[in-house]
Amino acid sequence: MSINVDGSEIPTTATGFLENVEDWSEAVARVLAEQEKLELSERHWDLINHLRDEYINNAGNQPNTRNLVKAMSRAWGDKSVNAKTLYDLFPGDPSKQGGRIAGLPESRRKGGY
Repeated sequence: MSINVDGSEIPTTATGFLENVEDWSEAVARVLAEQEKLELSERHWDLINHLRDEYINNAGNQPNTRNLVKAMSRAWGDKSVNAKTLYDLFPGDPSKQGGRIAGLPESRRKGGY
C-alpha cells in the first residue's frame, strides 16, 4: 500500500503506518489525517510532535494514553486534560491513531502501561 503526497508515492503498511519513519513530513501527516477524516488543530500538532519527539529522541519510546495525558496537561498548562480530551482529538486512540499520523511504526504494546 501507499499514499500519494505532492505527487510522490509513500509506502505504508496494510494498517496504514509508514514503512519508513524518515518519509514523514507535515504534508504526509495532513494526508493521513484527511484519510481518517480529521482536521488537524494546534492541539493535534502538539500531540503529534510530542509523539515524534519521544520516538526519535527517547530510544523509540511510544507513550501510551496515560503518559500522553500527563505530557499534554503539562504542555497545555491545563490540569483538566484527561483521556477523553485526547480521544476527542484522536478517536481511534491517541497513541495509536496519533502515532500513525505522526509517522511512527505500529506499536506492538498490549494494554497495561
